[in-house]
Amino acid sequence: MANADTIQVLVTWSPQPREVQRWPLSLPAGSTLDDALRAAGLLPLLDSEQGAALQVGIWAKAKPRDTVLRQHDRVEVWRALKVDPKEARRQRYRKAKG
Repeated sequence: MANADTIQVLVTWSPQPREVQRWPLSLPAGSTLDDALRAAGLLPLLDSEQGAALQVGIWAKAKPRDTVLRQHDRVEVWRALKVDPKEARRQRYRKAKG
């Protein structure tokens, strides 16, 4: 169990479709989104050329990297969409329909 000086967060990243990496972290209270990304080892990726196309957020909402985290936040790193989700569903439906 965490004490009042630490918070538990989960960092998630999907480097490619159908693959998700997760890092459960215990961080000092007052830590930011950037601190969690650093602890998970993702900061170099975000600061790279490839990282320019990535977004970060908490619980599916984009947030600035200086956002202070709260207990049990889920930090997410998103890749840019290559296909519109509605179009992807249409394509899967057409393919399944035969």
